Amino acid sequence: MCGRTCLTLEPKELESCCKYNKSGQNKPKQPRYRNEFNCGKKYVPSFNVAPTDVTPVLVSALHFDESADSADRLLVPMMWGMVPRWHKGDFRKHGLTTNNCRLEGLAFSKLYGPPLASGQRCVILCEGFYEWQTVKPLKPSERAAFYVHAPQAEKVKMADKSTWQLETGGQLQLLRIAGLFDVWNDENGDKLYSYTVITFETEGQFASIHHRSPAILETDGQVADWLDFKRVPANRALNLLQPCQALKWYRVSNVVNNSRNKSDQCNKPLEQGKSGDGSGKSGVVPKSKMMQSWLIVKKRKHDDGEEQPSALEGTVKQELKTEPVDKKPKPDPDVP
Repeated sequence: MCGRTCLTLEPKELESCCKYNKSGQNKPKQPRYRNEFNCGKKYVPSFNVAPTDVTPVLVSALHFDESADSADRLLVPMMWGMVPRWHKGDFRKHGLTTNNCRLEGLAFSKLYGPPLASGQRCVILCEGFYEWQTVKPLKPSERAAFYVHAPQAEKVKMADKSTWQLETGGQLQLLRIAGLFDVWNDENGDKLYSYTVITFETEGQFASIHHRSPAILETDGQVADWLDFKRVPANRALNLLQPCQALKWYRVSNVVNNSRNKSDQCNKPLEQGKSGDGSGKSGVVPKSKMMQSWLIVKKRKHDDGEEQPSALEGTVKQELKTEPVDKKPKPDPDVP
């Protein structure tokens, strides 16, 4: 998993989409959204969620209320990228890559072992996640971007929220990913809740896209077992994590490559014949290095509002007039 997800639902919508059945009760329960200060970091719905962003995750209510049933659930906003509990100083400067953690050896990790042993298991929620094709020997700038999501009802379109019918109970199937969370305290005693996504080797058709996958919980039973740390011990919970058998994906524009781009174009299906750079044009792809360099610099200056005419511009434009059209459009070079 490369490290981008999509979650555009508001807290109330998430509560509705995360209803669950509890033993001994006839009606489905709805998890309560519990807001946290998180050192000033807030959840903001986004089409392009990146590490250090905050998103709501499901946890057992027992973590926040000693009198609660461990089968009850809360929605709690947490930062993506676990901050070690023992870290001192600025939480952004612990120097570790903790967005994802490998299932292999997880129980023996000095970083992830303690949260696992403490039952600090969570379920990360998203409408889908983005993945870049890495199984082919391509340069980062040439990797195709894909949007991966759960199978949906026939009329539900992932890029069209009006088809989700949220106001009538909702038909949207969220992806539910197994993770671990920890709690870090700053020098003032303020808490920061943060999580990591568990991943393992990919099996099945998705192996053609990427060699690792997030640990997706496909059934309500798996979600219940993963969250209920009192009923299900750590070793049994880890055995629950198996490759997902039902995933869907489609190619998207490389506008998602830039983590600052939060627009609704990120998860739109890429139309056939259009360039992956989000321009919507098949375009001219210059073959001379001089023109390639000029176009890259020109695009960046245009995006930053700093475009200025140069002495090279006239020469390059003249060359462009004689350049043949390449039938294979190239994606944006700014790949994360």
